[in-house]
Amino acid sequence: MPQTTEAQPQPAMLTEDDWKTLLERIRDQKCTPFLGAESTGSVMPSRSSIAERWAAAEPDFPFEDSSDLARVAQFIATKRDPLEPRERILDEIEKIPAPDFKSADEPHGILASLRLPVYITTDYHNFMVAALKSHLRDARQEVCRWNDSVKNEPSAFDSQPTFEPDVANPVVFHLYGHAGLVESLVLTEDDYLQFLVETSKDPLRIPPRIQKAFTRTSLLFLGYRLTDLEFRVLLRTLAGSLKISMAGSHVSAQVIHVGNDPLTDKQIAQLAKTKQYLSRYCRKFDITMCWGTTHDFLVELKQRWDAFPK
Repeated sequence: MPQTTEAQPQPAMLTEDDWKTLLERIRDQKCTPFLGAESTGSVMPSRSSIAERWAAAEPDFPFEDSSDLARVAQFIATKRDPLEPRERILDEIEKIPAPDFKSADEPHGILASLRLPVYITTDYHNFMVAALKSHLRDARQEVCRWNDSVKNEPSAFDSQPTFEPDVANPVVFHLYGHAGLVESLVLTEDDYLQFLVETSKDPLRIPPRIQKAFTRTSLLFLGYRLTDLEFRVLLRTLAGSLKISMAGSHVSAQVIHVGNDPLTDKQIAQLAKTKQYLSRYCRKFDITMCWGTTHDFLVELKQRWDAFPK
């Protein structure tokens, strides 16, 4: 019978030097948060749980791993209608009530209080825009024009050549599309591949001001699972920018989902190997890993930010 232990592995938090650097970058408005699908906490179901639910309703789903939303969405798009996965994810979003952005531990509200000029999200809802507006900031919503259906969507960067995001007028850039524009959603495996091809072939599909944030600020990745296409395509999109970054190190707050049951010694050893591999992978991009939930990371960030000399 395998041995078990009640003690779960503790998250490896940032060092004091790492925290100091991050807080200085935020103070100087040289930090750009990236919000992934897991950043909504308990408000919206995780992508993995949505994928498992969708796959369970498909008796002929052929893959053993049913937690990858891009793969499950690709199966549905191939089997029936390319638009069906997008319509279904919009239905999921519409069921979710907006969080209380003034709550002390709400992730989007905490980020809105940091008073940064550019926020980037790879999720589809508009929670970040709503959080900024709840903090009396005139946020603008922009979308990546990664395919021809959205290539000519209006943009403040085009219509106002002198427009520069600032604390009072921040920009929320939806890299993988937003719910208000169904054609903009990057959801299936084919979507992610096309996104990579199109943004590589025509870099201006991402506005220069957003590209500037990639290279001249520290990037703070929140709410990503490193094994998902959402994050791997993001890293490949940013790879060139990260290599020439003038801002130094970046931070990624990550969690490996291990459930609530006690872990066996074998599972703990495997978890340690997984963390070691993923940390080594991200080290290539000068990304410091912080193992823990987005919620816990942001609560500590807010506490430290409130106490930090401005």
